[in-house]
Amino acid sequence: MNYDLIVIGSGPGGYVTAIRASQLGLKTAIIEKESLGGICLNWGCIPTKALLKSAQVFEYINKASTYGIQVNGSNLDFVEVIKRSRDIANGMSKGIEYLMKKNKIDVIFGHGKITEPGKVEVTSSGKKESYKSTHIILATGARSRVLPNIPQDGSKVIGYREAMTLKEIPKKLVIIGSGAIGVEFAYFYATMGSEVTIVEYQKNIVPIEDNDISKQLQRSFKKLGIKILTQTSVEKVDVKDKCIVHAKTKDSEQTIDCDVVLSAVGIEANTEGIGLEELGVSIENGRVVVDKFYRTNIPGIYAIGDMLPTQALAHVASAEGILCVEKITGHDVEPLNYSNIPGCTYCSPEIASVGLTEEKAKELGYEVKVGKFPFSASGKASAAGHKDGFVKVIFDAKYGEWLGCHMIGYNVTEMIAEAVVARRLETTGMEILKSVHPHPTMSEAVMEAVADAYDEVIHI
Repeated sequence: MNYDLIVIGSGPGGYVTAIRASQLGLKTAIIEKESLGGICLNWGCIPTKALLKSAQVFEYINKASTYGIQVNGSNLDFVEVIKRSRDIANGMSKGIEYLMKKNKIDVIFGHGKITEPGKVEVTSSGKKESYKSTHIILATGARSRVLPNIPQDGSKVIGYREAMTLKEIPKKLVIIGSGAIGVEFAYFYATMGSEVTIVEYQKNIVPIEDNDISKQLQRSFKKLGIKILTQTSVEKVDVKDKCIVHAKTKDSEQTIDCDVVLSAVGIEANTEGIGLEELGVSIENGRVVVDKFYRTNIPGIYAIGDMLPTQALAHVASAEGILCVEKITGHDVEPLNYSNIPGCTYCSPEIASVGLTEEKAKELGYEVKVGKFPFSASGKASAAGHKDGFVKVIFDAKYGEWLGCHMIGYNVTEMIAEAVVARRLETTGMEILKSVHPHPTMSEAVMEAVADAYDEVIHI
């Protein structure tokens, strides 16, 4: 079978790429070795959000009296919580199957490997089939990173996949790493009833975020009963009936007893076994090297998503794939602006950010105007019972350029797009300030934070 384009991997990079390619008139096939939708829909973005929603509902029930409602006789069925998450993931995967049929994309199940430029071999149930294509886009994603001194056994020491399908709630859980995966599971299991300890090597949890965001999340997590150890490394984990975590700081050592250890120390790109080494595709530090339109050094072979050194985010992979196929089909496209990519973390309170942190802006030499508006001063946040958090904005004092926006609070992941669009349109602080925001909403906090930066704030 001959194609114009074959996409290897059907995650949010791969399946979006295939659909856009089909829309542009390319005869397209997609190869998937497991389930349509990849990690995001099956083991990442979507099922984790289902788990987190169950945790939020449980938290609401436990705090119902603060809303004037008495709830009696509620019971947590953890098996059903997990089942709901899996059912939602399976439903989403079936939705991708429908989209493939709708867009006349051939789906080939099996392990794809490029044997030569323009040729892909697919192995399924011991059988091998070869397919030809003018263009091949790699979208094989990434997997949980395994530290050599902390091997995962899938039972006592686990990664994110096992964390989504545990049979019971661990009484004590240690989470190594406090990136998005770590803090989302910390919130989930703490709300479910686990005694959670986060161990983070850096000086702050969620270390890529603005320092003020990190400090606020730490305060919120401590109120939940989550124990946090920063500037601490895990040297090893002894696994017996229980786990004994050996942790070390600059000045001391300690052990932590727990039932389960979740290793959430990042991801590794899936670059092995797909023919890259044999073809001589350039790889640096475990990631595929591409140009600004995702072409590798081998003509006709492209790569997108988590296997690149760009942000490992579903929406980044989708954007890269769309841009890649539009370039292939002769469209006049401009490279993706990686400095204007929003990042979202779905613990409670949520975190959303885009652009420079205050620290980075100053490091780059900007004279900045900084504004902050706390949700404790927001009428909508008070009415909703979610007063933790704030919106923080950073502007260039000289020209008014919106350098960064950082939010922590209830539903802020739904608010960050305003800053993303405004920054793309090169909107200034005064233009945001003079744009009327609806009342009462959480989004007012953006306008109020800008007002604070320009010494015009009303409500604090």
